Amino acid sequence: MCFASNIACGIILIFIPLYKNKTTDGIVEPATFPGREKLIFFRPRFGFREELVEQQQKRIGIFVIAYNAVNKLDSTLDRIPAEVWDKVEEVFLFDDCSTDNTFYAAIGYKNVKQLDKLTVHRNQQNLRYGGNQKAGYQYAIARGFDIVVMLHADGQYAPEVLNNLLEPVEKNEADMVFGSRMAAGGNPRAGGMPLYKFVGNKILTWLENRMIGMTLSEFHSGYRLYSCEALKRIPFLLNSNEWHFDTEILIQFHEAQLRIAERPIPTYYGDEICYVNGIAYAFNCVRAALAYRLHKTRMRYEPKYDLSGDRYVYKRADPYSSHAQILNWIEQERPEEVLEIGTASGCLTSEVSKRGSAVTGIEEDPGMAELARQYCREMFVGNVETMDLSGLGRYDAVIFGDVLEHMRNPQAVLQKLSALLKPGGKILISLPNVANIWVRINLLLGRFNYSRVGILDETHLRFFTLKTAKQLAVDSGLDVVSTGVTPIPLPLILPSTSKGRPLSFLHVLNWSLTKLRKTLLGYQFILVCRPKG
Repeated sequence: MCFASNIACGIILIFIPLYKNKTTDGIVEPATFPGREKLIFFRPRFGFREELVEQQQKRIGIFVIAYNAVNKLDSTLDRIPAEVWDKVEEVFLFDDCSTDNTFYAAIGYKNVKQLDKLTVHRNQQNLRYGGNQKAGYQYAIARGFDIVVMLHADGQYAPEVLNNLLEPVEKNEADMVFGSRMAAGGNPRAGGMPLYKFVGNKILTWLENRMIGMTLSEFHSGYRLYSCEALKRIPFLLNSNEWHFDTEILIQFHEAQLRIAERPIPTYYGDEICYVNGIAYAFNCVRAALAYRLHKTRMRYEPKYDLSGDRYVYKRADPYSSHAQILNWIEQERPEEVLEIGTASGCLTSEVSKRGSAVTGIEEDPGMAELARQYCREMFVGNVETMDLSGLGRYDAVIFGDVLEHMRNPQAVLQKLSALLKPGGKILISLPNVANIWVRINLLLGRFNYSRVGILDETHLRFFTLKTAKQLAVDSGLDVVSTGVTPIPLPLILPSTSKGRPLSFLHVLNWSLTKLRKTLLGYQFILVCRPKG
């Protein structure tokens, strides 16, 4: 009876496509939605009633990255489980101009096995490991795949575990799955990993985790699966064409706050040839991590890691930052009425308000002004250099937090706004130090590269040293009451130097040295000024 029912259902399913674009007795056009599998269930209720259930079917592509793998290619493809072959839409091999017969071996394998799903491609020139990945991911995105798997043709990464690795991305639980030999459940030494590689992997991973702020069990496995939608969100084409592409793309996923899932994988070390120069690779991985930290600390701009577009960062977490020092002044002086120029989204504004001051804000960007409005008694939207200030009141303090360097004529603005101070009122100014040692070193190397953030922010119109910052105040009719300085924000480069962390003493030392050599080591200056006389 069950056998007969199954045959009947099978016959119905075979003929369902004949009803495309029609609706007949509850059978609804099964071929209407590409990429979806339609399942028909029958449930008796006053006769037969057909109910349609849609099940999302992910389109999966396996990207076989190949270079001089002629001796391993057929065994690697043979090891892909049959159920994985059934579910994937295409297995596409990109041969990176191998000097052996990898390309022809792949074509021969396709013909002998009669695999329509296997497509074989040969790069016109050697793109290197990272460049070949770029080509493969672009192909996967262009083909409209939902998931792309990177599988090495030399068989070092086990195709047998593909089903387990695919599961988190198929269930939308991860944007990237990272097959790790070092994760719990893996046993790299038993799989033949040489001791020096095991130790080197552990040390390098420990260092990268601390520099980047991640907690991966390793960084150096080449077994990865990606959501193509996630790949579209990161600028992977800006990455290196060399082996440390793998490190850079991990950093990008981390910076974009995409979900990374680790899964243990077995380790296979055989007679395959390794084309990686270990010393150069380790150096480039550390350099990529350091570049990311410098980018985060606004001391160097890296477009590949600029995934948020944020220009304004709240710096209260660093006790020596300009924001922290401004807030300390607010707590000591307790001004009742504060005018803040350039509130941005209101990070500093909210903290000033919490300390009992009534804040009036001026912000040029309407979107930012709307975010900061909730922390202000009044908010004025416009360019402070050109707007009518007649509607403003009188204030105990005016704050220019990282603002004057963006203005065409900061002297004129200071003169206008100093007239709005109450008797005894103060103006607080924070400015970046263009004579910081980092900028000086780069100048010695012939570099003066603008960035989206930091001392050389591309929107800065004016640059200041401590001497020229003080001169600006004097020329604007102000006396400088006190001068503060901020150190290079070391916790953004090395998070372990943050307050309360094991290496926090290094930032204390950094701060102490900066106070001794303000003009050389200072990152920003904070001037407290009052009108002359």
